Amino acid sequence: MFLGRFRGSLGKVRRAWLNPVMTGEKVSGLESERVAGILREDIMLGRRPPGARLVERDIAAELNVSRLPVRQAIWTLVSEGIVVQKPRSWARVREFSVKDIRDFAEVREAIETLVFVLATERHDDAGIARLREIVAREKAAAAVEDADGARTAAAQFHLAALALAGNDMLDELASILVTRLRWLFGQHDNLVESATEHEQIVESMAARDVDAIRVLLPKHLEGGREAAERRLRRLAGEGS
Repeated sequence: MFLGRFRGSLGKVRRAWLNPVMTGEKVSGLESERVAGILREDIMLGRRPPGARLVERDIAAELNVSRLPVRQAIWTLVSEGIVVQKPRSWARVREFSVKDIRDFAEVREAIETLVFVLATERHDDAGIARLREIVAREKAAAAVEDADGARTAAAQFHLAALALAGNDMLDELASILVTRLRWLFGQHDNLVESATEHEQIVESMAARDVDAIRVLLPKHLEGGREAAERRLRRLAGEGS
């Protein structure tokens, strides 16, 4: 049951990443999906920083594809809110302000607290096992300072909780916001601390301790907001 809900939720999120343009061209559409996935991960993990240009010709050469799927992939990322495209200019990775971070943090706290409360009430044993497995991978990656691995596992942890919540409306909201939220709050440097907090959250969920979740989640998310603001100030300092 859990795996079905988890795959269904992830499927909805993935579908939100697909570019609706030229969907009749199946091969091109599949290629653009792959390119969008690569670019998205590069942005999520900081390999393409805010303000970086996304030049179709260069990306096509780098990934050994034609420019069409690259163009489609860029428009997918524009629709997700992490790339901006202005007339007669290169597409660029979006730059966020401190106010953007705080606005998104308010929305994130409201949605994710509800997600984890529902997941705490509705989970099954398989769901908790899945969360523990993800946290184990996150802790292992953090222990060897594998930032990409730890951050990827952290994102999977939140998606797995979304699946356990079993709420289609929350799935739809997540499909709209997940890319921006992961980018803004998913590049944390405190890898061990994040994994430890996730472990505490899982054990509270396993005990169906909703009161503890209502305390732990906002505290955990506040740490993500603070880390995002520090990162933004660091990037601003490097660009000055």
